Amino acid sequence: MTSHVTPHGSAKPRLRYAYGSNGLTDLRLADALALLADLGYDGVGLTLDHMHLDPLAPGLAARTADVARLLARHGLTATVETGARYVLDPRRKHGPTLLDDAPEDRAARLRLLHTAVRVAADLGAHAVHCFSGVTPPGVPEETAWRRLTAALPGLLDAASAVGVPLAVEPEPGHLLGDLAGFHRLRRALDDPPALGLTLDIGHCLCLEADPPADCVRAAAPWLRHVQIEDMRRGVHEHLPFGDGELDAPPVLAALRDAGYAGLVTVELPRHSHAGPEQAAAALPFLLAAERASAAHSPAGARP
Repeated sequence: MTSHVTPHGSAKPRLRYAYGSNGLTDLRLADALALLADLGYDGVGLTLDHMHLDPLAPGLAARTADVARLLARHGLTATVETGARYVLDPRRKHGPTLLDDAPEDRAARLRLLHTAVRVAADLGAHAVHCFSGVTPPGVPEETAWRRLTAALPGLLDAASAVGVPLAVEPEPGHLLGDLAGFHRLRRALDDPPALGLTLDIGHCLCLEADPPADCVRAAAPWLRHVQIEDMRRGVHEHLPFGDGELDAPPVLAALRDAGYAGLVTVELPRHSHAGPEQAAAALPFLLAAERASAAHSPAGARP
């Protein structure tokens, strides 16, 4: 990962912004990538799903090569996301997970994650996103944690072998639901270098005790991917910017000050019906917020 940290007193490059393909599901992937490039985005958060680079359909390697050519043509970077709702089970949202009772179900999720690592390597993606899943009914929490920690070492080895970090996302309502859960996981696995964090800024606003900018500073050593959207305190609902309570400039200042060089991906999966309009509105908001973030940065870190 290329650092944005520069010598004392020199300006840092601006952050790199992306838009999640799960918010553009009414568009063909080629059209979505062309749209993002035309709007001025730096990348895409590519969710492997049936409408965008289906990870289970035949010919994945050839289709991945086609997407790599499209990314190169448009000058876009990618992160690979694995939060498709029904890609593995058409009747169970985000199922199966790494926490399920049936070993074959846990294995299905793990195969998807290994596939995502291979796709990410072939795309030159900077991270693979994943999450723990919801603890199944009747499963003790300690059992769920044992299943999660048992599933990840081989996956982390595969990620390390191709130089793509695994970025685990704390997801409200999941076993690993907050930053404390991420730290529990990394300690249980002895801090493997390939294990990183996906920090969703809206989730910080929703449920973390500290302000989102403080969450960024605390998480900086493990930060490998960032998702961003507006949200309200205590309500897990992804909102367009301006519809919630997010104070964006301090967050973007914290990311710049941390030297974060990955993508900052707009995450609006429930707004695909207006995806092009939302994508067109989000980037100017973020660029303006980043310009305003100079007031929250130390001297010498002006946009």
